[in-house]
Amino acid sequence: MPGKDLSDHQKSVISGYYAHLDTIMLAKLSELVGELYLAQTPDRKSQLWKRAEKAMLRLKIAPAIIRHIIECKDPQILAKNLQDWLIADNKKR
Repeated sequence: MPGKDLSDHQKSVISGYYAHLDTIMLAKLSELVGELYLAQTPDRKSQLWKRAEKAMLRLKIAPAIIRHIIECKDPQILAKNLQDWLIADNKKR
């Protein structure tokens, strides 16, 4: 934002967000798994799969894995991979 200086607090909040982005994206994916199980219409499912794909891209998941999950469109496959990613994320901390 040209011409606007951020306060130290604002900088701290932004820095914290990006420091925990993986954890935030994993939490969003977790919510999406639940929503995918409950989604009833094809349009809603399509929207949710697009959001899941974006979250996986932000997590820098291997493109082949993302492609497989999106092609299968099976929430169980996403949930299993998510479980593995959560375990890996917890080991990082």
